[in-house]
Amino acid sequence: MYLERDDSAEPARIPQGLYLAWQAKRHFEAATVRLGDVESRLLRRRLRSRPVDRPIYVTGLARAGTTITLEVLSHHRDVATHRYRDMAQPYLPYVWNRLLDRLPLPAPQPADRLHKDGIKVTRDSPEAVEETIWNWFFPQAHDEARSAVLDASTSARRFERYYTDHIGKLLLARGRPRYLAKANYNVTRLAYLARLFPGARFVVVVRDPAAHVASWLKQHDLISRTHAHDPRWVATTRSVGHHEFGQQHRFINAGDTERVRAIRAAWDSGRRAYAFGMYWASIYGHVLDLVARDPAVRDATVLVRHEDLCAQPRQTIERILQHTELDPASFSDVRDRYAQRLGKPRYYRATLDDTELADLAETTAHLATRLGYGVATPVPPSA
Repeated sequence: MYLERDDSAEPARIPQGLYLAWQAKRHFEAATVRLGDVESRLLRRRLRSRPVDRPIYVTGLARAGTTITLEVLSHHRDVATHRYRDMAQPYLPYVWNRLLDRLPLPAPQPADRLHKDGIKVTRDSPEAVEETIWNWFFPQAHDEARSAVLDASTSARRFERYYTDHIGKLLLARGRPRYLAKANYNVTRLAYLARLFPGARFVVVVRDPAAHVASWLKQHDLISRTHAHDPRWVATTRSVGHHEFGQQHRFINAGDTERVRAIRAAWDSGRRAYAFGMYWASIYGHVLDLVARDPAVRDATVLVRHEDLCAQPRQTIERILQHTELDPASFSDVRDRYAQRLGKPRYYRATLDDTELADLAETTAHLATRLGYGVATPVPPSA
């Protein structure tokens, strides 16, 4: 069963080896970026013979259900994903993975991930890694005072070549034809990605705002305690470009800087549910508006409600497979296993009082209706 535990989780200390690996990555990052170019040149002929085919992006706000969606899809025989082990060296995906595959490493042991949400991981578990590359080429990507939207008119040839090569090298290393990524920050880059990869598929995961904020706040408080308990986590989470929670928390600017300032002001004043409601509406409003006006993004996008994945996992997984053009026949065993495992998460609602619930309703009501919350009409497959 997929559960969000409602206990007071003990903050985790970072393993020393992992910390040293991330520190080495930070100190030698410029050099390894250049080595990534060398790796690409050495593999150029093979990369040209296998162009990137219909990459799949799982995106949405953190705690919407993107991780479990990635986990499900990662078991498909046709996809390759980044793994936890790639965090230590994201710029040399071919050499790094071929090296690790040959080392006599001990068998991976599942453990709770940092989020303490009941999902067990190993070094081979799928994870969001590519943000490191976006961060390098777009260093202002997480600046709340700047729009994070990259649209179809965006041109960054150096990044585009590097990023396309990176995906191709990961596919070569894993021997798979399709790239799958969980990349929450790509929620403001859909139009750009649709231009770079015309066959790309986007799975945007959305969650009922009241349930979402309960999970979000619980996670933010845990990561904040973790950062205070072991400050080394701050540098490591910053190095991988993850700013959803804790001391490095940043809101995504979906093109309206004044709104982001209002969100930050509400958050800093202690009105966290009101701030999150505005943020939730800003991000998913951006997606719905983009889908409405951009045919390329509309055709590439499927909206998946977290509640549907939990209540109707079999049908929801089949809908995702159909949209992403992944063979369902070879996935039936995995689908059936997750159909048995997935269920409604457990949370504590005591963290939201009547005022906070009213704030949330005020800030999300219109958009929640458009997404099928509070009404009988379900969210359409792509709308």
